[in-house]
Amino acid sequence: MGSGRWSAGVIPYAEMGYWRPDYEPKDSDILAAFRITPQPGVPPEEAGAAVAGESSTATWTVVWTDRLTAYENYQAKCYKVEPVPGQENQFIAYIAYDLDLFEEGSIANLTSSIIGNVFGFKALKALRLEDMRIPTHYVRTFQGPAHGIVMEREYLGKFGRPLLGATVKPKLGLSARNYGRVVYEALRGGLDFTKDDENINSQPFMRWRDRFLYCMEGVHRAQGATGEVKGHYLNVTAATMEDMYERAEFAKELGSVIVMIDLTIGYTAIQSMANWARRNGVILHLHRAGHSTYTRQKSHGVNFRVIAKWMRLAGVDHIHAGTVVGKLEGDPNSVRGYYDTLRLDKVEADPVKGLYFDQEWASMPGTMPVASGGIHAGQMHQLLHYLGEDSILQFGGGTIGHPMGIAAGATANRVALEAMIKARNEGRDYLAEGPDILRAAAKQSRELDVALSTWGDITFTYESTDTPDVVETPVSV
Repeated sequence: MGSGRWSAGVIPYAEMGYWRPDYEPKDSDILAAFRITPQPGVPPEEAGAAVAGESSTATWTVVWTDRLTAYENYQAKCYKVEPVPGQENQFIAYIAYDLDLFEEGSIANLTSSIIGNVFGFKALKALRLEDMRIPTHYVRTFQGPAHGIVMEREYLGKFGRPLLGATVKPKLGLSARNYGRVVYEALRGGLDFTKDDENINSQPFMRWRDRFLYCMEGVHRAQGATGEVKGHYLNVTAATMEDMYERAEFAKELGSVIVMIDLTIGYTAIQSMANWARRNGVILHLHRAGHSTYTRQKSHGVNFRVIAKWMRLAGVDHIHAGTVVGKLEGDPNSVRGYYDTLRLDKVEADPVKGLYFDQEWASMPGTMPVASGGIHAGQMHQLLHYLGEDSILQFGGGTIGHPMGIAAGATANRVALEAMIKARNEGRDYLAEGPDILRAAAKQSRELDVALSTWGDITFTYESTDTPDVVETPVSV
């Protein structure tokens, strides 16, 4: 850090002060854990320093304008590099960022800094952002979820169990009238929500205004038939913010309790819609469309636990977060970590769940995790065990594919859920006894009996591509 720092030319990042093994992170620092795969011949400490430098103040050569700043303050500091257990030439680089590097309450600015340029850096073969510690100082600059789990349950009058939903199938091609009929049948049969999917916007076969009208007719009719509050996630995703606001306003006028957006609209648009949802008393559902393009591969990209933190800060009430037992990627321990991150007020570091840092949410409301993708009534005991009570279980094909019809599929799911909740409340080992509990309930429900006969043996047993890096330590007895 002496005169060598100001020698002209190209200087290794570590020598420029971005490698600081003696640095003690401040409580107010934003911390990041990056999985780095250096190019041959690049020491891991230099690779970590390069990530710290390029995600904060550095460029490839010395610049004299650094003298015009308190550059030590603004430099990110790589303070620790550890090898990844069981992985060759992979390391976790821990990097600390001073709070002054970030605009308050802006996911766009936070992400432009942390993941802006560094993922294309030639000195690295691959780079992945595994986790972040967002300090309370920064958490408090965000509004958080527009309503949160507690307020949502009070809006809906539904307590003590997961909520049930279904995505309308087929995703594309239905007319508005037929689409609305699916909504009515599913809600009348016992679901709490139905939803648009990520790619339903306003296509020639069904324009958005027609879909909203028929869907809300179905919602209101189902509410009248059941005496329960019901909802349909009306996807307001569109080409411009003006279009999204127009669609959201119309949904509110029709009496919808919830609207939906896609992750693909971008962080600024998500925060804008969260502000709208809070002002207008409408629950905001986020479909994580596109996330696996950068969250799934273990060596390069951004881990979903980071997206979960960003989206809780941004202010969404719901986000799809994995199912463990469904058709989509989801290691059980990783998914538990995602759900903890979204729901708890204090999350402790836990390598088994892939959590690198303690995270304090400073009483920020929780975001409701949504489980969807290849799940069915026969898995209800597993879903409740893995995902807990504060979750939304969405059975698309597992509702609409029921041989007796859509309403029967919804009824099967509701009966299975209530049987499992009853067993849990009685203190039974519902995970171990789950199949027996479901079979007993099916004796009183033709709908559940047919569902179990149709899907009871269906599983998706593929190895997860993204699992926590934990090496078991022998325990002496």
